[in-house]
Amino acid sequence: MSSLNQHRRSFVPELPKSIEDINQLCFVQESAPTFTDSEVKDLISNTADQPLLRVEQSEVAHPNPLKVGVVLSGGQAAGGHNVITGLYDAIKKISEDSQLIGFLNGPSGIVDCDTMLLTGDIVDRYRNSGGFDMIGSGRTKIETAEQFAAAKETATKLGLDGLVIIGGDDSNTNAALLAEYFVKHQVKTSVVGVPKTIDGDLKNEYIETSFGFDTATKTYSEIIGNIERDSLSAGKYYFFIKIMGRSASHVALECALKTHPNFTIISEEVAAKKKTLKQLSNEICDMICERAEKGKNYGVVVIPEGAIEFIPEFKVLISELNDLLSKEEHTDAIASINERTERVKYVAGVLSERSSECYQTLPNDIQLQLILDRDPHGNVQVSKIESERLFIELAKQELKRRKQKGSYSGKFSAQPFFCGYEGRSCLPSNFDAQYCYALGHAAALLIQSRATGYMSCVKNLTAPVSEWEIAGIPISTMMVMEKRKGKLKPVIRKALVELEGKPFAMFTRQRDEWKLSDDYVYPGPIQFFGPEEITNMITITLAEERHHLAQAVS
Repeated sequence: MSSLNQHRRSFVPELPKSIEDINQLCFVQESAPTFTDSEVKDLISNTADQPLLRVEQSEVAHPNPLKVGVVLSGGQAAGGHNVITGLYDAIKKISEDSQLIGFLNGPSGIVDCDTMLLTGDIVDRYRNSGGFDMIGSGRTKIETAEQFAAAKETATKLGLDGLVIIGGDDSNTNAALLAEYFVKHQVKTSVVGVPKTIDGDLKNEYIETSFGFDTATKTYSEIIGNIERDSLSAGKYYFFIKIMGRSASHVALECALKTHPNFTIISEEVAAKKKTLKQLSNEICDMICERAEKGKNYGVVVIPEGAIEFIPEFKVLISELNDLLSKEEHTDAIASINERTERVKYVAGVLSERSSECYQTLPNDIQLQLILDRDPHGNVQVSKIESERLFIELAKQELKRRKQKGSYSGKFSAQPFFCGYEGRSCLPSNFDAQYCYALGHAAALLIQSRATGYMSCVKNLTAPVSEWEIAGIPISTMMVMEKRKGKLKPVIRKALVELEGKPFAMFTRQRDEWKLSDDYVYPGPIQFFGPEEITNMITITLAEERHHLAQAVS
């Protein structure tokens, strides 16, 4: 272990006062049963319309030991280990004889009953550490009849009182379906979800933020700030930075508010204003030209990972390509053409006029990628498109055209950069370390209270940790039916950036100034030691959203 890791391992997260003495607490009904989408309710009738739960004093003289399983599901997010250490400490407070069992390598560990007993020695090694390597993670979905039956057999065989699923929207949807299946088949195991995703799109009026978002945006903001300073120092490069966030732009928005780059695309705004790829490219080029007139041939552009999927014309193009590439007559014709340019011409000729125009504006490499690089279902792999390189190539083409017309005389040298996996497994910030530790305690209390189909919830996060509040939220209330791969499936609705929200309003007030000025902010690395204003700093997004909500309530 590095010296820093050793110091972090000894850090003791503070607990909210409301849950310090877990043996004198239980969850009780806070409200009448909450509404569940009627189509979702048909699927999970046994666990739908459950009430919100709040903590209440209720001393248990001789609590029974708990046997709890825990699984990490999906991509990594800083703080996952602290959910486990919080869960472990909580069930040991309930009874020293309690046991925590880790399912290895994600939900497949539940199906295959692949486990390890998590002892104090093991858990202690991972306190306040990054990553999911204590037990590993995976993206297996429990969705077939055989998988559900296997999960039932595992829970019964191990005699689990509870199963904690630490994951994002898909994983927590899985938790709700598994809870329903267990109730229907009279399995005693309570199933509890924990909100995890660095993308920040698993939140609602109850879940204020998902864990990992705080750490990831601080990590990315350090990188963006460093690149801004490099750009300013060299004075000759434009950096196009793609940043995590395929389904929503929360990460890009938070990092923009932290660092003030010259141009930031917000995908939700692109969709709302129905911007075309050409319009977006022109907006970037307009900024580059204006800066060139001031002698500034450098700058920073931030692009959310999923930006191009929000462009209406691009969505139509992808839909048409998926349809086209599902037909043998077209795939055979494309395969028979050897010349790259002729392949592109063929595809452009069979698309609709609008999609053909969009397709032909793309750089040649991406045109070919869209027709050759497909997933196992035959669909275009949009997520593999390097959008930072796409916008660089589009800018090059447009700036060359403007230079020929005499409307641009600057120099354009661009560097692509991707802020990605380095934000997922780093040491959790103090906020995420303490938030996750509290989430683990709340999950244990939900199991102790025999609640199932609930998500562990910690509220009032803009207050000091001692004033945070614990709650249980029915997962079913967050779920809707959506079409996935042609079939209606229950999902937790992703929370997109609210264009009427306060964080976006703060961004729009300042972005025009950031375009031309070098108003860069350099946040530096995450701070674990020192003044509270830097060690316990929360995200701008969380502060603005909760302040706005508090004002609305008052």
